[in-house]
Amino acid sequence: MKQHPTAVIHEATRLDENIVVGPYAVIEDGVEIGEGTVIREHAIIRSGTILGKGCQVDAHAVIGGLPQDLSFNPKTPTGVRVGDGVTFREGVTVNRATAEGTFTEIGDRCLLMANSHVAHDCRLGANVIFGNGVLIAGKGTVGDYAFFGGNAGVHQNIRIGKFSMIGGVARVSQDMPPFCMMAERNELIGLNLIGLQRRGVERETIKELKKLYQLVFGVAGRPRVLAQGAIDDKLAQSPEALHFLEFLAAESIKGVMRPRRGSD
Repeated sequence: MKQHPTAVIHEATRLDENIVVGPYAVIEDGVEIGEGTVIREHAIIRSGTILGKGCQVDAHAVIGGLPQDLSFNPKTPTGVRVGDGVTFREGVTVNRATAEGTFTEIGDRCLLMANSHVAHDCRLGANVIFGNGVLIAGKGTVGDYAFFGGNAGVHQNIRIGKFSMIGGVARVSQDMPPFCMMAERNELIGLNLIGLQRRGVERETIKELKKLYQLVFGVAGRPRVLAQGAIDDKLAQSPEALHFLEFLAAESIKGVMRPRRGSD
């Protein structure tokens, strides 16, 4: 292990020998860090954190800090579990979970840019990107390949679907369907067509998603009821289409956002 002499590392840790720990970094007890991970200057890895292989934790990031929950007992054993190849840029904070034995989770190959924040009990899928200053409150879930523009804010207990795109400075207080784009406050602006193409989704599947989007959002009514009806009628021909409908038909604490006027 390449450790700067000013770094502080608790003896009760499990650290791969091929990691780098920079000046004034702090690694607390019970931390596990995988091969090839780099902890840069002044970063702090709190107790109960598990970092995978090939991660980058930049200056002044704090991974595994206490939940911002007034009812939380700091003695409760919880943590943060991070996959492989995850990058935390300068000043990122990730808080640990609240229920005993559970983890806030960050999937493989995520990129969290400077000063972004992941609150307690959140679960991020793989390849998620947070722009600078993105904030997600407690118990949120984010699907694979979701992209957040800078300074977007997400309320607690929100579901963000995979392959979705959230505009910069957006305010999200309702669930965001997969494969879609949104901006402003809870305003869908259509399917994320470029994102779907870049991810290699077949043209026929994209056409199917367009039809289902129009079916559930193109007329007055309740999207959840319409989505369940489409499932019952077996209208989904592809896994992506079925996932889209199942997301809309599922239980939702805050409800699902809808298109703004004039969107497709």
